[in-house]
Amino acid sequence: MTPGNRLFSNGDLADTLNHKLGQIANAVAGRSENDLLELPQADIYETLRARFIIDPIVLDRDGITAEPIEDGYMATRHFGLKVTTVTGVVPISGDQALLGLRPNHYTHNPPAATVRTGELRISWSGPVNPAPSAVQQGIDKQLHEIQQWLDWSKAQVTAYDESAGQLIVSEVQARKERALANRGLQASLGFPMRKRADADTYAVPITRKKIAPRRTAPTAQPFKPEPALDNKQYEAALEVLWHQRNQLERAFTTVAKMGEEQIRDLLLVNLNGHFEGQAAGEVFNAVGKTDILIREEDRHIFIGECKIWRGPKTITDTLNQLLSYLTWRDTKAALVLFIRSGIPSETIAKALVKFREHPNYKREGQQLTGERHDFVFTATSDPNQEIKLAFLPFHLPKPRSDS
Repeated sequence: MTPGNRLFSNGDLADTLNHKLGQIANAVAGRSENDLLELPQADIYETLRARFIIDPIVLDRDGITAEPIEDGYMATRHFGLKVTTVTGVVPISGDQALLGLRPNHYTHNPPAATVRTGELRISWSGPVNPAPSAVQQGIDKQLHEIQQWLDWSKAQVTAYDESAGQLIVSEVQARKERALANRGLQASLGFPMRKRADADTYAVPITRKKIAPRRTAPTAQPFKPEPALDNKQYEAALEVLWHQRNQLERAFTTVAKMGEEQIRDLLLVNLNGHFEGQAAGEVFNAVGKTDILIREEDRHIFIGECKIWRGPKTITDTLNQLLSYLTWRDTKAALVLFIRSGIPSETIAKALVKFREHPNYKREGQQLTGERHDFVFTATSDPNQEIKLAFLPFHLPKPRSDS
């Protein structure tokens, strides 16, 4: 016997998933424009994914435990039969609502079990003093049947999750584009509009090899979007730094005796050789001793810090310095680290620890290689503002004293 409730019999999985998928567009439409323009897009995705992405049920068969064995009586037509009941407790993870929904593939005799939070209780009942092998085989058979149904369910859920993830991205992007278009229309109507608290953002469009921050000329004062560096521009600048690093690492005798500021100036020469700025704003310039920046008017929209490794504190201090500069929306940055002694891989590993320990660290970025590591940080002045930060290590050892 297998006491418990029948699983997968409280509804149809396909209907439930289709209904949930149809709710995504309404959920995005229900968000305010302020949310879409103020909050980091990745955070909006994450919030919606937490609501709509479904985790399939996973049985932890290695973690199964047994409840104390019970003796009892099973009622029959003419008398009671004494039996032994063994209950196995299997830890489970995932959305437990799936245990009540019938997948597309199924049999007409669904398995039975008792569902509790975080666990599935499977019972076997049989004669007194049963052989252990008989108990194990009985419970294993039930687990096999449940797992088969879960596999059928998982196939549908996986396909749904992929569709839901794509739909979330497309709906958010489309809604954000409509919101920005509305703000652009508002700015070009030619008569004053009521002041609203929403902060507007946009990316400065630009083609490779030319830095040209532009902004729509507003006719109404309330619409004044913040400048930002487009991702393509950002990647183009980092690519120039990456190629320059390779050249410097190969030109050992040339840079071996250079100091931090001299190496920085070489980087600036190459950056200015590859990018052209409009007269309205300076492009790549040095500020103080270490900054590489893109400026539009009085605003920094890209900052790079060059530092020589002098221990883990170098990373912490430089990150604090960078974050103190980065106060404008959609800002992107880079930390260029000159490694002049020691084993580069060990130094890089120590540096990465300090990145992840920083209180403004949010998550890993897209690039995670030995040549570049990307991170997402939050701005010190605004926890909703995300900073894209690239870490570029340069191995530029000093000449040996015996050379």
